[in-house]
Amino acid sequence: MTQKDLLYLEDACNHESNLISIYEYLSSLLEEENLCNILSSQIKKHENIKKKILKLLKESTNE
Repeated sequence: MTQKDLLYLEDACNHESNLISIYEYLSSLLEEENLCNILSSQIKKHENIKKKILKLLKESTNE
């Protein structure tokens, strides 16, 4: 993997972290349970994406 690829993955990981933070913040403001559930599912989705990206970064540094 090239340095440019690694930087792209790092940026993608940071974007996922930002999305997670935004969804967590919005969820803390809402009282509607259905909307909180939607945000919760989005948080889980983006946490999984972030884990996959981190796994790729870890694998590439072990090569």
